[in-house]
Amino acid sequence: MAKEDTKMKLAEAILETVGGEGNVSMASHCYTRLRLTIQNPSVIDQGKLKSIPGVLGVVVRGNECQVVIGSDVSTVYHAFLSLGDFKESSSTSQKPVEGYKSPFLIKLLDFLAGTFSPVIPVLIAGGLTGAVLTILTNFFELSTKSGTYTVFSAVNQAAFYFLPVFIGFSAARKLNVNAFLGAFLGTILLFSTINGAKGLSFLGIGIHTTTYNTTVFPVLLGVGFMALIYKFFDKRLPKVIKTVFLPLLTMVITVPVVLIVLGPLGDIVGTYFSKGVYGLYNMAPPLAVLVIGAATPFLVFFGMNNALYPVLFAIFAAKNYDPLIIAGMLSANISVGGACLAVGLKAKETSTRNVGISTGVTGLLGITEPGVYGILFPMKRPLVAAVVGGGVGGLLCGFLKVAGYAIVSPSLASIVTFIPADGRMTNFYSAVSVTVLSFVVSFGVAWILGTKENTEKKEEGLNELAV
Repeated sequence: MAKEDTKMKLAEAILETVGGEGNVSMASHCYTRLRLTIQNPSVIDQGKLKSIPGVLGVVVRGNECQVVIGSDVSTVYHAFLSLGDFKESSSTSQKPVEGYKSPFLIKLLDFLAGTFSPVIPVLIAGGLTGAVLTILTNFFELSTKSGTYTVFSAVNQAAFYFLPVFIGFSAARKLNVNAFLGAFLGTILLFSTINGAKGLSFLGIGIHTTTYNTTVFPVLLGVGFMALIYKFFDKRLPKVIKTVFLPLLTMVITVPVVLIVLGPLGDIVGTYFSKGVYGLYNMAPPLAVLVIGAATPFLVFFGMNNALYPVLFAIFAAKNYDPLIIAGMLSANISVGGACLAVGLKAKETSTRNVGISTGVTGLLGITEPGVYGILFPMKRPLVAAVVGGGVGGLLCGFLKVAGYAIVSPSLASIVTFIPADGRMTNFYSAVSVTVLSFVVSFGVAWILGTKENTEKKEEGLNELAV
């Protein structure tokens, strides 16, 4: 059977299990997950959905259903879109789940994860381009005045300078309002007469000087407020004038409030947040990174790993490097890959062997969700190995003060991002040491604990994933 036909059948099975076209209002995807906004989550048959060949896992929170597919998720996503009208409308409203109230913290983490997840490709491209520049300038004598340097530098710098635009777009879409207005708010904050402006005022009210290109908190708060204003007028304006006055009223109210109150507040929150996190790290660096290294598989399982990005950006804004999140996730990602590879090489069943090896390779390259859902949590014992390897690697990270110099998914593919701009190799060699230790420990523990294939629940989707 052709791969396209297989993915279409998978998409059809998923749609049927979540309640059909009428129960799905929006569809999107990240690296490994098909994300569906559901009108009535109570009709989802999670047991049946998890048993579909090709589905590695399912996470349902409120009105969002995340179906873990793996690296082929984009193919399944496009097949899914062809099955119905799932356009992301700015006026989409969800039916609340009867009797269900999601805790505020869960809503907040879900908002952050859903906002940052679509932006990750931009961060990876920008971060790795910075690593390429470091290598070219320090080891190949590329002149910083050359056109080649200028082009690559633009790719690197634009990804982070214009981050409020990307975040604004993604956050607005997550909140079900016009995403382009969210991007518009980001461009306003970065405009030359606003960003870092001194002596600015509005109706006689002084505006605090804020540099918006170095923080994400102001645009997050701004889009949250904008969503309230947008939805307020969306419900009350007559349709005949809504097209003109809805965006106008939204922006003329939102922008002054953001500049006067929310922007400076977000900047202050971000500053103290970074100081607080970095202060906790300084109290016990090995312990802090150990926690990140050991806990990351659980964050990935619950879809909350991307919620750490505000912490990451806050640290980067203050230090221009990160010795906590990226360092801890380096050991975690390598450990997931090592544990999955051990399973793949030791397994007797062909399906388990194929999936173990494939998810092990993707884990070493920084994509751990297939391994987390396909191997670690179904088999349990490899999860123990990944946690032990991530914790031990994180402990060494903390002792060696390993730091990441680009915002990427840390892995073998991005290990060069641990080389600082000045080209000194000490930090890079330390990162390599952490990588080796994490892999050896996780692989060794997984090998010793074994796969327990015959007594665990059969992984019905493994054959499909291995295709």
